[in-house]
Amino acid sequence: MLLYIHIPFCDSKCSYCAFNSYVDKFSLREAYMNAILAQLKTEIIRFNVSATNPIETVFIGGGTPSTVEPSLYRPIFEMIDPYLAKNAEITSEANPNSATRTWLEGMFELGVNRLSFGVQSFNNEKLKSLGRAHNTRHALDAIRTAAAIGYKHLSIDLIYGVRGDTKELLQSDITQALTLPIDHISLYALTIEEETAFEKTPQMAQEELELTQWLFRTITSHGFEHYEISNFGKYRSRHNIGYWEHKPYIGLGSGAVGFLKNERYYPSNSVEYYIQHPNEISIEEITGDALLSEKLFLGFRSCVGVEEELLTPKQKSQADLLVKEKILTHQNGRYFNHNFLLADEIALRVEGF
Repeated sequence: MLLYIHIPFCDSKCSYCAFNSYVDKFSLREAYMNAILAQLKTEIIRFNVSATNPIETVFIGGGTPSTVEPSLYRPIFEMIDPYLAKNAEITSEANPNSATRTWLEGMFELGVNRLSFGVQSFNNEKLKSLGRAHNTRHALDAIRTAAAIGYKHLSIDLIYGVRGDTKELLQSDITQALTLPIDHISLYALTIEEETAFEKTPQMAQEELELTQWLFRTITSHGFEHYEISNFGKYRSRHNIGYWEHKPYIGLGSGAVGFLKNERYYPSNSVEYYIQHPNEISIEEITGDALLSEKLFLGFRSCVGVEEELLTPKQKSQADLLVKEKILTHQNGRYFNHNFLLADEIALRVEGF
C-alpha cells in the first residue's frame, strides 16, 4: 500500500510544468491541509488500511511541498502513524529555495526520511531558461543542510534535452552532483506540454539520442543503477517501484490519483472545490486489457519486468523471440528489458500479439 499526497502550491510556475500547481493560492493552505485530512479518513476505510495492511511508503509531491510549513502536515502524520509499516519510506519533494533549515528540521521530526530536490541543473543560466526560482547556491546549501540534519536518503532531479545543452554542460551537472551526499538521481528529458509557457516555444526541447545514451552511461559508471528509464540510484525508491509493481495507492489532494484493483480515483482538480468537497471522487473503471497494457509498459521500462503468466501464448511467443534476439532476458518467470530507451517499442511489439 502506497500513499501519495499532492501539494498544489508553488512559489513560481516553471515554464515546462503541466502539473496541478498554482502560485496564487497560498491563502488556502490551511483549509487545503484540513481537506486532505478529511479525505484521508475516508480513504483509510476504502483501502482497508490496517496494521496488517499497512502503508509501506509515503510520497509528498506537487507543486512544492516545501511551501507548506511542517505544522500543517503534523495532523496527517499523526493520523497515518498507526498504519505505517516498520521502516516505511517517507519522501517529500522540495525546492531548494524554499527548503529552509527550519522546514527541513520540521519535516525530519515528523518522520520524513527521504527528500527529492527539484534541482534540474547546477547551471544558473539554464535554471533561468527553465523558469526556476532557485540558483546553484540554493541547491548546494539545501542538500548539504539536509544531509547534516540526518536525512537517510537524498535524491535530485535533473533535466536534459534542453536547447543549449552540451556534453560539457551536462558533464558539469553530473560532476557537481557527485560531490553531494545523494544516493539517487531522477533524470528527465524536457517535454513540451499543452498549457505551459513552453507550449509557444517547442524548440526549447532538443533531445539528441547520442547525448542521452552518453548521459545514461556516465551516471551508471559512477555506481548509480539505472533501474527505470528516468531513475538511477545507489538506493532504489520503494515508492517508485511500488507504482511499477501496480500496488494499490491512495491519492490525497486536488489533482492526485488513487488506484485499487481495477479502479482509479480522482479528487477534483479545482483546489477551491476540493476544499469544500474532499470526498467527492470520480471513479474510472479499468478494463483487463488496459491493465495489461500498463503492466507491459511499466514493466519493460523498469527493473520490475513482466510476468510471463500475464501474456497470451502469442504474446509469450513474441517475448521469447525477443529473448533469442538478446533484446529481452528471461529469469524466474519474468521478462526483463535492459535498454529502457526501447521500452515503448518492446511493449507495443509484445502487446500486439
